[in-house]
This record gives sequence, structure tokens and C-alpha cells, in this order.
Amino acid sequence: MSDTSKILATKFTDDRFPIEWKDEAEKSLMWFYDDLHCPNPISPLYFDIGGWWDTEGRWGADCSYMYQRFGAPIGKAWIAKKIGGYVYSAVVPPEMDADKIGPMFDYYTKVMPIYADTFMDRWNKEYVPRLKYMQNAILDFDFEHKSLPEIMIHMEDILDMKCEAFRIHWIINLAQFQASTDFTNAAKAAGADDVLIGKINVSPADRNWDSLKALWEMKEEVCRVPALKELFLSTTDNAVIMEKVSGVPGSEKFLSMMEAYREEYGFKAMYTHEFIYKTWYEDPTPAYEAVRAYVCSDYDYNEEYSACMQSQKEAIAELYAKVSDPEELAKLKHYLELSVKMAPITPDHHFYIDQGIYSHMRVAFVRIGEAMVRAGILDDAEDIFMLKYDEIRSACCGDYPVKERVQTRRAEMEATRKRPPQEWYGTATEWQVYNEPYKSLWGYPQKFEAEQQEKESKAEISKTVLKGIPGCPGCQEGVAHLVSDPSELDTVKEGEILVCKMTNPAWVVSFSKISALVTDTGGALSHPAVVAREFGVPCVVGTRRATQLIKTGDKIRVDGSKGVVEVIG
Repeated sequence: MSDTSKILATKFTDDRFPIEWKDEAEKSLMWFYDDLHCPNPISPLYFDIGGWWDTEGRWGADCSYMYQRFGAPIGKAWIAKKIGGYVYSAVVPPEMDADKIGPMFDYYTKVMPIYADTFMDRWNKEYVPRLKYMQNAILDFDFEHKSLPEIMIHMEDILDMKCEAFRIHWIINLAQFQASTDFTNAAKAAGADDVLIGKINVSPADRNWDSLKALWEMKEEVCRVPALKELFLSTTDNAVIMEKVSGVPGSEKFLSMMEAYREEYGFKAMYTHEFIYKTWYEDPTPAYEAVRAYVCSDYDYNEEYSACMQSQKEAIAELYAKVSDPEELAKLKHYLELSVKMAPITPDHHFYIDQGIYSHMRVAFVRIGEAMVRAGILDDAEDIFMLKYDEIRSACCGDYPVKERVQTRRAEMEATRKRPPQEWYGTATEWQVYNEPYKSLWGYPQKFEAEQQEKESKAEISKTVLKGIPGCPGCQEGVAHLVSDPSELDTVKEGEILVCKMTNPAWVVSFSKISALVTDTGGALSHPAVVAREFGVPCVVGTRRATQLIKTGDKIRVDGSKGVVEVIG
């Protein structure tokens, strides 16, 4: 383990806004901009109760529980701080008596392989049923007719369920982390690079694939009915399609399929870790856009899936060919099979927890907001997201005015959008940058090094060449399409190169029509890189500033093998 006291750099001020440091202990941590999860100015309610981090000792105990449960020598707590309107989080280094460091490391290395080996049974038999129950329980409440105090009690129950869900989340994370780490180490020892490992470590069956297949089946139904197909091909305006579709003869089955999709797969938003973005359940426009795009391109799900599985099969054969020793090959096969068996957990835990629980919470808070509107407390149900936990409780059960706060905070969030955030603040130590595992998985060491090199060279930052992290190999030239807001995703055209801050599973429907992907954030094992490899889309992640330098309509070249993006016209 690297020295937690070896300082690589510090950054305590910003000339654009004041930073208040609580104490020297807070300044001693590395506060990193979590653009992989929360790339936009954060809402007051989400920051107060939504995050996995600990805020003022009241929330986030489920994350500290992770470190405690596993005796993990990778941290003590995960805390957050709002700087300039954005979320910055920090991992507190582990503290342990010197005589226990060795034994606890032995404990961790002995129990984690067992978690990895047995986790899928626990996931399927215990955790998924429990998570489904919680999702249903969050919304199975008479928000319209219950009193505000009764609704507040249900809100507390919702928050308890969210904490329970995230305890499950952290068990998942470390179990899968162990399986993936064991395979990665064994594969690299055999001579594999990150690209080959990425092609192998894809999921053969998960809720992402299920969602894509359901959309494709709707596309097939549309194409089966000539009048329906004509409607979907006649316009790019999904509002027009949604308005007219019920009047098309033979549309009944499609509409039934769309309603089933909305109920099963609609609890997702374009930015998962936030409450302010509407879900597909509330507004199915993105689902209609996906079906429309599939009709226009004649998308073939089976072909896409088969190509991904064939790529994985060939990559596995290539890896096994690198090993001649039978014992080493048997060990490698064991680690590979376990890692691939765990691969569905990445999209599935997102489907049920990050995406599912948060989306159900969003819908529930909108309904609480509607009750507050009926009581004259708020003007709009969505205003609830501009309030904090105690402010909601105070306003619902007492004479506590909040309308002015809502207006002020909305204005503050809009002003924040005009200030691009810095990558980090505080104290970057060798441990924080290189040994804290989550930052390594998300590509922060590479981004930190790039920033330091730019600072040391004092050279003018290029406006035409961006260096990032290879996500998926291949070189592609094309027209860039910048997406800075979820509403803009529908406007991405067939063959364009998607440029964005990050992606999550709700963006997967776009991967079938883009020719390449460029993101500000992420590492080789982050969501955009993993999904790009599944779809065979050249990808560069972790560029840090692609969304600042590239405009829609720019002609760019993406080299997913070298991790370089060039603006060429």
C-alpha cells in the first residue's frame, strides 16, 4: 500500500468562488469531481439525501458499512462536499492498529473470493426479490388522500429502504470487484492487454440486453403493420407519433407492448444519480425515439447480440492461446468463468438499485410535491427537489415558508451551469490517486497525470487534439454531436459521433446508431467503455474537456486504440 501521507499536489482555492474548509482534516483529503455519476450541478434534495456518501453524519452509513463489513483496507468512509454547486467526494484513508493490518488483509483476501464465487445465488434468490419489493413499496402508497404527516412517515420508510438497497449495492460492488480483479491479474500475467480483457468481460445476459430486445420487438411489431410503419417513418417528431399512434388501425398490440415496456423498463433517466430528470416511466418519449430510430435503420437486435458474443468467443480463444502450461490455463479459465458469470451484475445492479431505486424515489417525491402543491406549500411539484430533507419535514408539518428558497436555488443552479468544474481540490496523495480503487477504476490517475503534465509544461492547451483513455479500439471519422442535456439525446443522428460528459444504461439505446463515442469522464472499466466494446463502437473516455472544445457539427477523428480525439474540420 502506498504512503497515505506522500503529497503529490494541493489545490485549496478557486478564483471563481470561495471554498469554505471546515478544518485541516478536510483539507488533507482529495476531493474529486464525481463526473461519472453526478456531472451536473446537483439539486439540494439529492445532495442532502440521495447520495451514497455521508453528509454531516446523517446519511451514507451504508457506504461506511462496506468498509466495515469487509475489513477492507481500501478506505474508512466516503464523504461529500458541495464545491461551486457540484458534488465532490473524498475517501477517508483506512485507519487500523499496526498489529491488525496484516491479519485484516489476510481476512479480506480469504473472504472476498468466497463472496465472488457464491454471489450470483445470493443475488438471484435473496437480493433481487427484496429490491423488487422495495421498488413496489416506494410507490404503493395513497399519496393523494393521506395527510401530510402520514406522507412524511412514508418518506422516512422510503429513505430506510434506500439505505438498505445501498448496503446490498456495496456487497455487490466488492464481490464483483474481486472477481474482475482476479481475472484481470491472471489475464495480464498471460500477456493480455486492457482491450482484450474488455472484449472478454462482457455480459451475455442482463437487463440491458432485455431492454434492447424489448425495444427491438416493438420495432418488429411496427414494421408488421404497414400504416404504423408509415407513421414512424413520416416524421422525426416523437410528439406527433405519440399523438397519432392510437388512431392507427392495428396499433393495439404495439401500444400494449409500449405500456409493458414503460412499467418494466421505464424507471430510468438519462442521468441516474439525481432526482430532477424525468423518467421514461413518466415520459416515454425516449422509448418512442428508440423505436423510431430502429425502424429507420432496420436495427437487428439478434445480429448485434451475436456479433458481441462472437467477439467475446474469439477474444477468449486468443487469450487461452497465450498460455501453454496446463495448470496455469486451468487457473486462468477458473478466473475467467467467474468474472464472466459476474459480468451481468454491472448492468443489473444498476437496473435494480442506482437506476431503479432512485427512479422510484423520484416519482414518489413528485407525488409528495403534488401533495404540497395541494396544500399551498409549493407552486409546482418539481419544486420539492430544491428543498432539503428537514425543510420538507418542516414545511409539511409546520408554518415554514419555502417558496422563496425554491426560486433562489433554481437561479443558483442555473448560474452554476456556466462554470465548468475543476477536477479536484484539497490534497492529492499517492494513496488517494493510485491506490484508492474506485478512482483507479474510473480513470482518475490518468486524468490527474495529464493535468499535472499540462501544468508543468505550461504549454498552451490544444483546442484541436484531446488525449484520453482508450475505451474501445478502432479509428472513426465523422460528424460530432454534443449532448449536454438529456433532452438532446433524441436528436443524435445515425452515424454521428456522440460527445458527452458520461453515459449510463439509459443511454444504451443510442449505441446502435452512433459511429463512435467520446466522453469527458471514465476509465477503461467505466460504463461508456464497457458498452462501447459490447457494440464495437470506437471510444475514447476520460478526455476531461471534450464537451468544452467540441461542438455539434465539428468533423472529428476518434482513435479508440490510442485514446486520441482530433478536431479536423
